[in-house]
Amino acid sequence: MPDHRLSDPSLTAQGAPRFRRVLVKLSGEALAAPDGYWLHPPTLAALADDIARAVEKGFEIALVVGGGNVIRGARVSAAGWIDRATGDSLGMMATVMNSLALETALNAAGVTARTMSAVSMPTICETYARQPALHHLDKGQVVVLAGGTGNPYFTTDTAAVLRAAELKCDAVLKATQVDGVYSADPKTNPDAVRYERLSHDEAIARDLKVMDTAAFALARDGGLPLIVGSVHAPSSVTAILTGAAPSTLVAP
Repeated sequence: MPDHRLSDPSLTAQGAPRFRRVLVKLSGEALAAPDGYWLHPPTLAALADDIARAVEKGFEIALVVGGGNVIRGARVSAAGWIDRATGDSLGMMATVMNSLALETALNAAGVTARTMSAVSMPTICETYARQPALHHLDKGQVVVLAGGTGNPYFTTDTAAVLRAAELKCDAVLKATQVDGVYSADPKTNPDAVRYERLSHDEAIARDLKVMDTAAFALARDGGLPLIVGSVHAPSSVTAILTGAAPSTLVAP
């Protein structure tokens, strides 16, 4: 059985960062205020400062942010008053709002950021296309990818893995509420064990919910590593990528 307690899955044996270009997947709920308001400026500022530190350390960052702090298409369509495709379209527009807010915070933190939307909104932001997005990343700019895949029935998890594959990212970092993948829910099971490293097949065999099924299948088939960690203090994107904070690496 593989050793799941490696000392630092984010580094090579020589101590250098294993991943340089990383797509960071953030939930929309991570941007919400404690009182339930859809955006929390201090949280946005802290995230932007965190990403700025990662860029300063030489990481190339693309971002996908969900829209769950505003609306969830699947949830509203399940209530029966709107069809799923329309609900998902509302969710895609919510991700554009979140992305523009994050772009603004990144620019205020001294990082050049560009929002690119899979849903064309040319008077608001740039329309996503692979070659311009690669050009922005090559110039050291942060690309904030909005609009999901541009299609209903696909989550922003799937959009994150798809864009990571398109943009030649070394890994996807999924920011969650906990600092990795556990054998059980650590909030309810004190005996839950955090894995340092898993293969895609092991995660499937153990029924570990790393990402939704479509996203995980795409990552597995493309051999794309997934890093799962928390951006809640004391963790951060920079700390996870440099190995200073705990996480789980899911890799071939």
